[in-house]
Amino acid sequence: MSPKGRTRATGVKQDPNNRSVSQNRRARHDYEIIDTYEAGISLLGSEVKSLREGKVVLRDAYARVDNGEVWLHGVHVPPYLRAQGFGAHDPDRSRKLLLHRREIEEMAGRVAQQHLTLVPLSLYFKEGRAKVELAVAKGRKTYDKRAAIAERDSDREAAREFRQGQRGRF
Repeated sequence: MSPKGRTRATGVKQDPNNRSVSQNRRARHDYEIIDTYEAGISLLGSEVKSLREGKVVLRDAYARVDNGEVWLHGVHVPPYLRAQGFGAHDPDRSRKLLLHRREIEEMAGRVAQQHLTLVPLSLYFKEGRAKVELAVAKGRKTYDKRAAIAERDSDREAAREFRQGQRGRF
């Protein structure tokens, strides 16, 4: 990072309070995203410090609605190196997500009726608070994945042809 908090490539100032910690890129490939929610996450102090270091794994994570509460399972947050004994945390514990009651009820109804799943897409800091982008998603079959890849490739090719056509005019 260059002086004044700007990146070299874009020259746009980055806000240290709003930054991405981890992305679950595999989720967009394996699932068809229907709707997304932003949820707060209940963390311990040493977990927040580990997140700020960018050490978190969302790959096999999922969320579940239990007794009117949403819990995030399968997220691995390694222990903070300087937290020992009492300050250390269990890296694979379930973490409570903070949502409004109506959002939880809406999610629970959709998941139960339409056989959908809750998948975390990303974990980030927003105004100094840890947030999770949670998606209501439907699993894709192998042939659906191939069709999505083919569609994305054809869209890229069309955009490339369009750009080349625009350059050729002038």
